[in-house]
Amino acid sequence: MSFLNRLDSQYAVSARAAAVRLAVFDVDGVMTDGKLYLGPDGSETKSMHVRDGLGLKRLAEAGVEIAVISGRPSPPVAARLSGLGIDEVHMACDDKPGRLADLSAARGLKAAQIAVMGDDLPDLEIMSHAGLALAVADAVPEVRRAAHWVSALPGGHGAVREACELLIAAVAAD
Repeated sequence: MSFLNRLDSQYAVSARAAAVRLAVFDVDGVMTDGKLYLGPDGSETKSMHVRDGLGLKRLAEAGVEIAVISGRPSPPVAARLSGLGIDEVHMACDDKPGRLADLSAARGLKAAQIAVMGDDLPDLEIMSHAGLALAVADAVPEVRRAAHWVSALPGGHGAVREACELLIAAVAAD
């Protein structure tokens, strides 16, 4: 890609980001590294990057509402997100596009005002309903191709913070 094409692409992403009023994140592979550590009693353990948490708090302070839509249940993740002040946490969701439609309708938002960050095939449809589709660096190829912006860092290692900083900068400049 030429310098001018990269510059044009960066401008387009910034313009999309400036319109965002609701940022929606997947959990596994986005907020976590996607690994599940299974205990002998059937318990699961996941790790989340503390910098992502600060990014989410700063994004909310910048006036962008945050929602989490995940296909898997995880009470510890829900508790962590609640501790960060995120009220819209939808775990074990088997209809991500329907949940996004409910969230946007309740707020009177258009697709252009929504960003969605994903990493795997179940996220593709919900990403297609967003004005700004975001992907983590280690997302599957189909998700990276569908994204308007791809983080430099992999999921669970600061990718969410990168996305938050992108949105914060765009909202501040608007």
